[in-house]
Amino acid sequence: MEFREFSAKTVDEAITKASLEFEVSSENLEIQIVSEGKAGFLGFGAKPAIIKAAKKEVEKSLPKEPKKKPVEKVKEEVKPVKPAEPEIVKEIEKETEAPREEKKVVVRSEEEIANMKAEAEKFLSGVFKAMNMEVEIKMEYKASEGNLDIEFIGHDMGILIGKRGQTLDSLQYLTSLVVNKGTQGYVRVKLDTEDYRNRRKETLENLARSIAYKVRKTRKTVSLEPMNPYERRIIHSALQGNRYVETYSEGNEPYRHVVVKLKNRQ
Repeated sequence: MEFREFSAKTVDEAITKASLEFEVSSENLEIQIVSEGKAGFLGFGAKPAIIKAAKKEVEKSLPKEPKKKPVEKVKEEVKPVKPAEPEIVKEIEKETEAPREEKKVVVRSEEEIANMKAEAEKFLSGVFKAMNMEVEIKMEYKASEGNLDIEFIGHDMGILIGKRGQTLDSLQYLTSLVVNKGTQGYVRVKLDTEDYRNRRKETLENLARSIAYKVRKTRKTVSLEPMNPYERRIIHSALQGNRYVETYSEGNEPYRHVVVKLKNRQ
């Protein structure tokens, strides 16, 4: 097994580079984290994340099957191409429809907003106490959007983010249940720390552009690794106006993933 070294701003971006280089999802890579890197302060003292990655040996037997199946896949996908397009639209529409629904925001009193914040802080403080973590919690209710934005500040925030943001997403889901219990109208809860959401969005958009270039160059369809609905929408939106490739989702949750393929030109 031959390991290669990859570096980037974050470990996730380094893993993405390795996935593109080896042309497999991260699940099919053997990954060793050499350094998690440091963000630095105002750009000073920043250090890149470094990993070593190698293609798992199991993959050696796999190339034989894909070579037999391309023709079969093309035949099978010729028909689904049309139904796949509405699916793309549906996933992207979810992203654009949500704000339309949330424009009809329920007008809340100061007392109701204070109560929501208190419930969220009580729940999260209990979680952090159980985890033996000191975390500062900042909250802001955006009345125009009906959102409760919560930010965590502290050391070792990577623990709260988790792999691909899974821990942060789980905390967000549970906090949303607590906040919306007995509340009139839906309150969208957004959890973030160290600007992870924006950094992850930027990483996914860069990944989408890299994959699109690769698909255009090799003319081969690429399946990305499983992502949650929000992250899949980022990929779809990033490539929505691309003249050369199209995207659609396939599979069932939690293994549903985005497929990027060359557009059929007539």
